[in-house]
Amino acid sequence: MFWHDKGRKKDGKLRHVADAPQWRTIDRDFLEFGSEPRNLRLGLCTDGINPFGTLSTQHSTWPIMLIIYNLPPWLTTKSKYILLTMLISGPKQPGNDIDVYLEPLIEDLKMLWNVGVEVFDAASSSKFQMRAMLYCTINDFPAYGNLSGYRLKTDKGCPVCGDDTESEWLEHSGKHVYMCHRRGLDPGHGYRKRKKAFYGKTEHRSAPLVLSGKEYHARVKNIRTEFGKPYKPPPNGVYHTKKSIFWDLPYWEHLSVRHCIDVMHVEKNVFDSIIGTLLNMPNKTKDGVKARHDMVARGRFEVNPIQKGKRTYLPPICTTLSRNEKKVLCESLKGVKVPHGYSSNISSLVSMKDLKLVGLKSHDCHVLLTQLLTIAIRSVLSKHVRQVITKLCKFFNAINAKDIDPDSLDDLQADVVVILCELEMYFPISFFDIMVHLIVHLVREIKLCGPVFQRSMWPMEREMGTYKRRMKNRYRPEGSIIEGTVASETLGFCQDYLNNVQPLGLPTSRHEGRLEGKGTLGKNVITVDRALFDKAHMYVLQHMTEVHPYLENHFAILKSQYPNKREAWLISEQNRCFAQWFKEKVMTELSKKTPKISDNLRWLANGPKANISSYEGYDINGFCFYTSRQDQKSTMQNSGVTVVASSVEYVGRGKQPVDITRSYYGVIFDIWELDYVDFSVPLFRCKWADSEKGVQVDDMGFILVDFNVISHIDDPFILASQAK
Repeated sequence: MFWHDKGRKKDGKLRHVADAPQWRTIDRDFLEFGSEPRNLRLGLCTDGINPFGTLSTQHSTWPIMLIIYNLPPWLTTKSKYILLTMLISGPKQPGNDIDVYLEPLIEDLKMLWNVGVEVFDAASSSKFQMRAMLYCTINDFPAYGNLSGYRLKTDKGCPVCGDDTESEWLEHSGKHVYMCHRRGLDPGHGYRKRKKAFYGKTEHRSAPLVLSGKEYHARVKNIRTEFGKPYKPPPNGVYHTKKSIFWDLPYWEHLSVRHCIDVMHVEKNVFDSIIGTLLNMPNKTKDGVKARHDMVARGRFEVNPIQKGKRTYLPPICTTLSRNEKKVLCESLKGVKVPHGYSSNISSLVSMKDLKLVGLKSHDCHVLLTQLLTIAIRSVLSKHVRQVITKLCKFFNAINAKDIDPDSLDDLQADVVVILCELEMYFPISFFDIMVHLIVHLVREIKLCGPVFQRSMWPMEREMGTYKRRMKNRYRPEGSIIEGTVASETLGFCQDYLNNVQPLGLPTSRHEGRLEGKGTLGKNVITVDRALFDKAHMYVLQHMTEVHPYLENHFAILKSQYPNKREAWLISEQNRCFAQWFKEKVMTELSKKTPKISDNLRWLANGPKANISSYEGYDINGFCFYTSRQDQKSTMQNSGVTVVASSVEYVGRGKQPVDITRSYYGVIFDIWELDYVDFSVPLFRCKWADSEKGVQVDDMGFILVDFNVISHIDDPFILASQAK
């Protein structure tokens, strides 16, 4: 519970919600609460699940979960520390009446804030009065409306912009769209005056102002709430269905962000819209006959659908791909191989027959949007459309970072406003639903509440999957889930008092016990060419700290013996003869009565055994590596390595030595483990791309590596611990 106060790194960057201004606001406004670091800050999450796991049965059960933000990020999201506080039974979802079910929880939260409970602290062997507060809620967008009491399916459907939300009703598509993002541009930005690209409109207004917690409370505090059926919607112009029960918490109006936008669902909806539009996927594309009629109604006559007999022809627009371009995009994704544990098998999601993506899960959309889509569209679309999609992908990649510099957030906000404006210029009008509009508010929530990865529903969705698997009684699904959860928590509590037992709810990494290195696939004992063997041994010696004084001494001797030789020749000569000289030097020192030679130096001097252990797969530093041969047999790609290293290069006519630090990109050809009797050293033998001719950076910042142009043939080895 002390980690957020004493254990986290405090360098001004956003790595934890405790680094955010909202956390400090509570400490400042409520000194008594903030002075005790063991007081809890909680996040609440809820969503509907179908415990039967089948779409043929309509049943919605709503678990109410709490997460503890006092803990480190790697524990906050673990099942052991996600608290199931209540389960709202189905078969129908609670909807606007969810406050009725939440009332017992809110009463407990008020008691924990006002009075607290006496708790024994085992670390200090003392008792203290522990209090708690609700820091924020995390939900998908429909649940956001249920908890906040805001009406989402109206012309003012953005709960952040509120009454200042600007939307348009599409007569043919039958929905609201939000195309007001130019309001967030700088006053003198050129896009504000452009008419043709923005349906004949200029924009001179400023961005909508976001209400503070106290201002928002003043608007809703007098709303009369009516629960039960039949539901009576408020009259037109009233955008709140109720005063949310969370306003009963004394501190709720002091929070800048009370309900967080879930980035996981935003990413999935945005990616589905983009890929559905590009590939013209049925029921997912935003470009259809209805969308074209809406665009024509707003002055875009060149996109008017053309009737040809019984068929309707849609003139191509910026986002229209030919069949060959769709095939190229799908083939790019079909051929993708990613490292072990990075994501699901992306190639299995691509249907080449129908030229579409199928079976996409939330994490698949996250990986495709933040990493792979930008690569797949490199050879399709026009340059300006490709660039804006790439910038959007980079934006999502940036906000999902584990540490964020607060000084960069203003620039990130300015960038995303421009990106959304450019999307308005190129994408069909029906593309801009509320989920696309919510992108503009993500940076604000990061600035106030901290990193996205601690406020997304990834861990809660996994936990809800666990609840579904605990359902054993189909007649009483909720009771079955509760029984399984209580049994699991009881066993977890008992295991805390048992030795050598794997705790429930805290899964161990597959790399546990392998961080120092362990061969996993294709072990074989081989002998190699003597010259290559000597290179491997010499590389090990060069990277052992205890050997460095001997290397310096030997180089000084060579320099005195050959004063007229250049440094490049001296280094080459040292690589050729140092191992033998080092062995003789160590043996001479060992022959003395009181040798000062460590066991490691003695084994290094003797050299490794001639028989080398070779592997096709190796785990080290939490990564899994394969040889290129193993990669060809696998659906994953684990043979690529990157090393950031300093090297001496000789430039100019005089071949002057220059120290250069750069990244080197290679492919693992062999994995060796040299046996020095008392210890072993794993090495990767790689094929390296030429750092100058084989590596380029394109105009979008992507690094292009061509392994047909190779270099460093005489220096193929790296220590396995150096690889990334």
